[in-house]
Amino acid sequence: MAASRIAVIGAGLAGLSAATDLARQGYTVDVYERSRLLGGRATSFEMDGVEVDNGQHVFLGCCSELIGFVERAGMSAHVKLQPRFDAQVFARGRGHSRLRAAGLPAPWHLLASFAGYRHLRWDSKLRVAHALSRAHDAAHSTGSFAGWLDRTGQTEDSLRGFWRPFFVPALNAPLDEVSAADAAFVMATAFLSGADSARFGYTTVPLAHVARAAASSLHGVHLSTAIAGLEFSRDGLRATALHTADGVAIPCDGVVLAVTPPQLARFAAVHERLGVGPLDGFVPHAIVDVHLWHDRGPLGFDFAALLDAPVQWIFEKADGYLCASMSAADQWIGKPTASIIEACWREATAAIEALRGATLVRSAVTRSPDATFTARASARRPGPATAMTNVAIAGSWTDTGWPDTMESAVRSGSAAARHLARSLEGSRVA
Repeated sequence: MAASRIAVIGAGLAGLSAATDLARQGYTVDVYERSRLLGGRATSFEMDGVEVDNGQHVFLGCCSELIGFVERAGMSAHVKLQPRFDAQVFARGRGHSRLRAAGLPAPWHLLASFAGYRHLRWDSKLRVAHALSRAHDAAHSTGSFAGWLDRTGQTEDSLRGFWRPFFVPALNAPLDEVSAADAAFVMATAFLSGADSARFGYTTVPLAHVARAAASSLHGVHLSTAIAGLEFSRDGLRATALHTADGVAIPCDGVVLAVTPPQLARFAAVHERLGVGPLDGFVPHAIVDVHLWHDRGPLGFDFAALLDAPVQWIFEKADGYLCASMSAADQWIGKPTASIIEACWREATAAIEALRGATLVRSAVTRSPDATFTARASARRPGPATAMTNVAIAGSWTDTGWPDTMESAVRSGSAAARHLARSLEGSRVA
């Protein structure tokens, strides 16, 4: 019997995770992507002769499924993962400090470093420690994280020195738009579950290289191919073909829709048949990254946080090349490129002493207006199953148990692959 033909719509991490999992099970898998790039919201492209990521994507040591995905793609040699959590933090006019995990069990691994952290007053350190000890309470709160922090006695000093620099980038949303439950997950999983969990990791090659390596095992990858809709069986319970935007029908035995909520909603007829509920409760949040080439050479750190700045984190990609990342950057996404560059360079040179007097040689800005999606309290994050027996949903915004992150994307793809494989095998038996 010929292998079932699976069509995966969307070549981001969710789609590629689903596609590669299904291909390993023996299915014939083709991926269809409307853009010319692989990787979705975690990709890279050439800009003025230099290949840059569309955003500085990082992960943590607790992101086991993402790390496994990279390993299966044969790209482990191109990943840098800290041996232990270690972050430098710069503040304008206040120098820099450091948070570094010790070789102790969690949560004691951060105690000594936290005690010496210069960007928090002692009373603020106690307030932060008190809130971390109550992470379980936050997990059962129905309000915003900002409200929960207020109820635990957090001050502006603790917000600026700890909560904003670490949790706004982790969840890519302002603290008053983040649910306390999502923030509790980050607290428990990254900071409290183990000494290795909060280690920072990132790829040392542009992200599209990882996507291309993963996609090399698939039957076909069709870029610049927009899918306009699906064709259904007479009983309306199965998808039988894709229809491209230029009118081509492509037969298939199963479909994974690895797209964002707005993209899924555009399949109007499909959306109603899927039974996933309303999709207007998912709010997009932007990430803006500013690429800065300067004449100062190496600065002596891999990455660092900036306090009291629109830039939360800054990464040294190479000698003389910095990438400044602005999370929850909705107010910046539409600003002129020149003003964004000026603001980031000003903040970087003011906070990082080694950059004082440096000359900006060249620069570029990359913008991701819908980098992540935050679910409103009224929204329900769907799982992989739909009302159609051979159609599954994937995406970092779906219900994976994780916030909208690269880890969530990979987990969603694997869940969609498992669900679809079970459905197809079940239909064969029947």
